[in-house]
Amino acid sequence: MKKLYSLVIAALLCGALAACGSQKQTSLQPGISGEENSETEKVSQTEASLEDGVYTADFNTDSSMFHVSEACDGKGKLTVKDGKMTIHISLASKKIVNLYPGLAEDAQKDQDRILQPTVDTVTYSDGMTEEVNGFDVPVPALDQEFDLALIGTKGVWYDHKVSVSNPQADRDTSGDGQQSEAMPEDGTYTVEVTFEGGSGKAKIESPAEVTVKDGKATATVTWSSPNYDYMLVDGEKYLPVNTEGNSVFEIPVAAFDRPIPVVGDTVAMSKPHEIDYTLTFHKDLE
Repeated sequence: MKKLYSLVIAALLCGALAACGSQKQTSLQPGISGEENSETEKVSQTEASLEDGVYTADFNTDSSMFHVSEACDGKGKLTVKDGKMTIHISLASKKIVNLYPGLAEDAQKDQDRILQPTVDTVTYSDGMTEEVNGFDVPVPALDQEFDLALIGTKGVWYDHKVSVSNPQADRDTSGDGQQSEAMPEDGTYTVEVTFEGGSGKAKIESPAEVTVKDGKATATVTWSSPNYDYMLVDGEKYLPVNTEGNSVFEIPVAAFDRPIPVVGDTVAMSKPHEIDYTLTFHKDLE
């Protein structure tokens, strides 16, 4: 009987110690319940799983009046660097002039943290382009709502909740948004170019010269016409590098052996026209 009694006492002591261990684990963050603590751990694990680099991610808002441009399909470019996340979003117009990572009531007292716009060029599925305001928004955590206030052309701050989710790695870029995962060594190469799009009247000369420096590739492309006054690559505008003869541009090459959409603006017609093209730079380098 004494032996049985001792076993019962030992079992009770083990149960009590186990309960203390469980309680200690859930009280790592004072004032947060076990369920909330579990959610926090989940978020931390999600953040930690994102290596430095560039991702495409969903940008979700609480209002149909505040959203990214339709041309962007609800997405932005999420950059992770040194463990910190920032998403670049291109909005639907220029009517939102500033954003603030926090509440509207704090925006006027915290001028240094007000986000300034960039001018982004978005391209719609029909080939039309538009200039809109873009912003680099700091992201505290994925899959969690956070405060993001905005001010429009009428000068009034409004509170909004936003979230960033579903990051998909951009396989063609690293953290600086330029370097291909299979970029060749630094040097100057002659590269065959496949050209598609347009009416067929204009072409780009092939082969083209590609220079790789510090892991970034730049191609010198020469048109068969002198009438191209700018090109758009990934929303960035590039001007000719020559003043006489056929139009010549220096544009970035994010990847080889994969189609790169570009836009060429021609002044050969009665008024300027932006035309969609696709360039593929082949990796058989010489």
